[in-house]
Amino acid sequence: HHGEKVEQVDYINTHGTSTPVGDTKEIEAIRTVFGADSQVAIASTKSLSGHALGAAGVNEAIYTMLMMEHNFIAASANIETLDPAAQGLNIVTKAIEGVKIETAMSNSFGFGGTNATLLLSTKNL
Repeated sequence: HHGEKVEQVDYINTHGTSTPVGDTKEIEAIRTVFGADSQVAIASTKSLSGHALGAAGVNEAIYTMLMMEHNFIAASANIETLDPAAQGLNIVTKAIEGVKIETAMSNSFGFGGTNATLLLSTKNL
């Protein structure tokens, strides 16, 4: 959906494999695009479902659309200590109910050139 502005993104479903290099680079990219102190909600569904390898991108896009449809954000599981690279960002560690997500991003990065971000929107549908 073209024409969206970063301020309109309500939620980012990160690739979030819990690897130090990958997660740090993804957070750096989010800060670059959204600003150092962005408060867009950020979580990773992979922490709940596990890594589905080649199907991970489509699974996470579906999870993101389900959250948009049912007005919730699932928490990133098992975060005991937030990485310093993510300090100050709105990392969702507890589920949020009753939240309207009109525009969301779902990131999918990996080996073999899988590098994509889907921008999903309920607007103009």
